[in-house]
Amino acid sequence: MSATPLPHNPSIWATLRHQQFRALWSSGGIYFIGNAMQTMAAAWMMVELTGSSFLAALVQTAVFLPMFLLSLPAGVLADITDRRKLILTALIVQAIAGTLMAVLLLAGIGASGTLLFMIFIAGCCTALLSPAWNSTIGDSIPREDLPQAITVVSIAYNAARALGPALAGLVFTAVGGAWNFVIAVGSTLVMAAAVRRYPPKPHPPSRLPAERLWGGMLSAVRFAWHSQTVLAQLVRTVAYSGAGSALWALLPMIGQQKLGLGAAGYGLLMGCLGTGAVLVGLVIGRLRNRVGLEKLVATGCVVYAAVNLIAAFAPWPALVYLALVAGGAAWMAVMSTFNTATQTSVPPWVRARALAMHTLCALGSFALGSAFWGAAADLFGLSFTLVVAAACMAGGLLLAKPFPLRMGDRQEVTQTTPWDELYVPNEPPPEAGPVAIEISYRIDPERATAFLEAASHMRAHRRRDGATFWRIYRDLADPSRFVERFIVTSWADYLHQRARHTMADHELEATVRAFMLPGEAVQMTHYLAEA
Repeated sequence: MSATPLPHNPSIWATLRHQQFRALWSSGGIYFIGNAMQTMAAAWMMVELTGSSFLAALVQTAVFLPMFLLSLPAGVLADITDRRKLILTALIVQAIAGTLMAVLLLAGIGASGTLLFMIFIAGCCTALLSPAWNSTIGDSIPREDLPQAITVVSIAYNAARALGPALAGLVFTAVGGAWNFVIAVGSTLVMAAAVRRYPPKPHPPSRLPAERLWGGMLSAVRFAWHSQTVLAQLVRTVAYSGAGSALWALLPMIGQQKLGLGAAGYGLLMGCLGTGAVLVGLVIGRLRNRVGLEKLVATGCVVYAAVNLIAAFAPWPALVYLALVAGGAAWMAVMSTFNTATQTSVPPWVRARALAMHTLCALGSFALGSAFWGAAADLFGLSFTLVVAAACMAGGLLLAKPFPLRMGDRQEVTQTTPWDELYVPNEPPPEAGPVAIEISYRIDPERATAFLEAASHMRAHRRRDGATFWRIYRDLADPSRFVERFIVTSWADYLHQRARHTMADHELEATVRAFMLPGEAVQMTHYLAEA
């Protein structure tokens, strides 16, 4: 199915007319700045304490590895629990951890291991609140403004990456690195205040039993695996983020070893990356509409690979600064395109989990890549590692054909009522199962080939929404009768599957039912497994 472009206001700042969005966006920007200051201070402290490329890069791993470990569970929690409580609890724990770290550093007793542990705790809190906060942002605006809203949030995030490290470098030089952690605690409290004042919308009431954590995670993975659109975006995100993490992770060593810079200089290097991201964010919507998704991503990959090569060999700080501005622009253009494509391709029931999977793919591969590239730099040298990273980035262009990108269509994400009214005289308890569903079609045998071709497309949407098994059978005694059979793990999962029916699913089933003989009706039968 071809995607219909989302209608949009050409001005990305039109999203700020929505009060709740504006409040959450501004507090989120402050929170991002505090986190960026804390991360920069920790990375530079690690360089000063150990002089190791691996340990300095490990700070990025400590920040982003929790995204790999916790994003999907956090996405399930955001879809099935009170998002306000989830966000506030994570922020309070992060504030406590940051306060403890600041006290230890001010007292002069913070070691490298303690620093990494506290950064890891802060990363866990960010991972837990991110899906809930991002889905709250999405709920605070109309769907047609969603691409612009994603861009505005990305601008805030990347502005923080530009401003945060620069401020951290100044604070580091003026009063010491520990005060960056104090500022980060303050930014956490600002975001908590905004969430308390503008809480997320409660989930709509439902007669269905709540999903369990493990089952919800399986549902999310199943949806992504059987949705070609979402799977393509996630695979491309993993490849780009993993290759691109080298430049971010090795930037402290580039500043110290190649350019002879101090903490303030390193902050400026980070600031250049963030500045480029902010600048391209102002025009990314127009660029995306003008050149298309694939050309924009391809250009971003080539530019970012070239920036790696410049950072590997250029001896002049000014050239590296300019190149990093271009690198930040390329990073923002590509990552925001992946993010927007993911968010516009999923229905509400799985939106937070899809955001979590995007985060898991982006930051999980970033965390693992940071550790890998840091170890490679210690073993093979900084320049060689950056060249290899540039080659990997360019190689990612080969994924465009098997995993094409597109925006989702409104019909693919709008839920609707299934064709058939569910009536079971003795409805089983929610946990009963497995449950088998048979749908019988009577068609003209001469049209069987065309019918099977159309019906084969049912597999993806049945499996995507909860089925663990799906097949079409032909009745050997009656060549006009075909039976669709699929299995779900429990009665509750079957009810959830029906509730996930979209307008696109409805159209697909209408196409299949068009093959029915005149006067014939679809027959649906339910079976419950017996021990």
